Amino acid sequence: MSRKGNLPIPLPKGVEVKVANNEVTVKGPKGLLTQSILESVNLAITDSLVVVSVDQSTENASAFHGLYRSLIYNMVVGTTQGFEKKLEMIGVGYRAAVKGNSLDVQVGFSHPTLLPIPEGISVAVEKNTSICITGIDKQRVGQFAADIRSLRPPEPYQGKGIRYKGEYVRRKAGKTASR
Repeated sequence: MSRKGNLPIPLPKGVEVKVANNEVTVKGPKGLLTQSILESVNLAITDSLVVVSVDQSTENASAFHGLYRSLIYNMVVGTTQGFEKKLEMIGVGYRAAVKGNSLDVQVGFSHPTLLPIPEGISVAVEKNTSICITGIDKQRVGQFAADIRSLRPPEPYQGKGIRYKGEYVRRKAGKTASR
């Protein structure tokens, strides 16, 4: 039994959850999200709660109990509040700018790096070095933030690079001359 999967999902006002053909659709004030589910996963939908259960007769079905509960919960939160990731750029000459439907990131390469912004995600750049990524799909927001960070991950000697806001980077001592 999954402890996380047994928790009911509260539905705020203005959120509708529908299940049809093994596909869950969550519609809220910020948008619409869909997720396919296994046949062994059952949803009991009331006016203010969603309860996820699994058919125990199916092999490995209980392994997906907590997963689908978390996915549906993230869909409910995304369509009501949305998700946000913030990145900081640390380094001389490091800067970013939104140009049309792409993000221009300059992090010490000899060429400009343009990243296309995925649909459903908005990017704001503050003070040229702080990037704020928002959207309703938690996975897509996190993946785009990880793609940006992977351009120049923070290095441990000088601390330069792109990091999540509040991320701790353990610093190392540099080499010392030996005689």
